[in-house]
Amino acid sequence: MTLPVYLLGLRGSGKSTLGRALASRLRVLFVDLDDVTASLLKCATPAEALNKHGHAAFRSAEVRALLSPGVARAKVVALGGGTPTAPGAPEALRKGAATLVYLRATPATLRTRLERTDLSSRPSLTGSDVLAEIEAVFERRDPIYLALADEVIEVDSLDEAGTLDKLLEIAGRE
Repeated sequence: MTLPVYLLGLRGSGKSTLGRALASRLRVLFVDLDDVTASLLKCATPAEALNKHGHAAFRSAEVRALLSPGVARAKVVALGGGTPTAPGAPEALRKGAATLVYLRATPATLRTRLERTDLSSRPSLTGSDVLAEIEAVFERRDPIYLALADEVIEVDSLDEAGTLDKLLEIAGRE
């Protein structure tokens, strides 16, 4: 089995949803790094942590969370969308034994998905409207994700079940 599996991608790509589903199917521990990061910053949610402490402190806490024993024990981890941009995170991800899977969605798909969600818990990453910033964030992060990923799943034409099947294949169990 090729565990652990770390999921990376932009918000709306399905990291948390698919991570939970994958871990459930495999009967292994799932961790959402955003939740661990918020907890380290003594906040209830990632949005509260970002608003209260700012991006730099949040990114620093993300790297601490990434290296924490609880995350190290997990077999499926949903990274925060910005985790790979945090100073020190790419190196920590590269030297880990995890398979890094990029759930790659185009900005149009991400926008459609995010329009159907409650955006109040998703802080702006650029100071712009959350939906308006998708293209700019994609352009900045896509090359980083592609450089880090061991596997890329193009999720635009896949539903949740189809993406989960591909993740199960990558995890080494069908």
